[in-house]
Amino acid sequence: MTGKIYIVGIGPGGSEYLTKKAVDTVKTSDYTVGSTRAIDLFEDVNNKIAFNVKELLDKLEDGVQLACDGNTVSILSTGDPGFSGVLNTVLRISSEKNFNKDNIEVIPGISSLQLAAAKNHIQWDNANVMTFHGRENIEDILPVINNGKTTIALPSRKVKDMAQFLLDNGVEENRKVVVCERLSYPDERIVESTLKDIAQSEFTYMCIMIIY
Repeated sequence: MTGKIYIVGIGPGGSEYLTKKAVDTVKTSDYTVGSTRAIDLFEDVNNKIAFNVKELLDKLEDGVQLACDGNTVSILSTGDPGFSGVLNTVLRISSEKNFNKDNIEVIPGISSLQLAAAKNHIQWDNANVMTFHGRENIEDILPVINNGKTTIALPSRKVKDMAQFLLDNGVEENRKVVVCERLSYPDERIVESTLKDIAQSEFTYMCIMIIY
């Protein structure tokens, strides 16, 4: 039997940002793999395979194996699967298990980066768009930070650490920064300040950083 894998973008976190395609796909899948927070966005789920961060790789492998066994599997990815999502990881696991790539479909979602751009009226096709999730080489931001474009970034660590890194590397302390925290959630917060002040502030890990 030939199974099917859907890599489903679930948006920034609020259920109102789920697409109809995402909802319909999960409803008709045999299994749905994702974080508990992601799965809880959906009202109609058949078999849930929930994971925490430490279990991520193991559960993704389980999901791909279920598809190899002939099942239809939805794998949930926060935001859009192709931007700081699980797309490359699922493709790698699928290749290792010789699962046919033609039976993998990516369902795009709304990235928190897109929502941050919308909230701040930014034409984001003319911005430096960067993700540092899971990356140590945050120095990649330095060649573009002063190129005249707005920089929209997913920080790799605490927002204040990213701000301090920029300060330590010569970025002006009065540079305008907007931090968008927990976008689409009831406690969403958007803070506009200077780079210096942001380096002294506390935020949760669910943030987008906009540097003007």
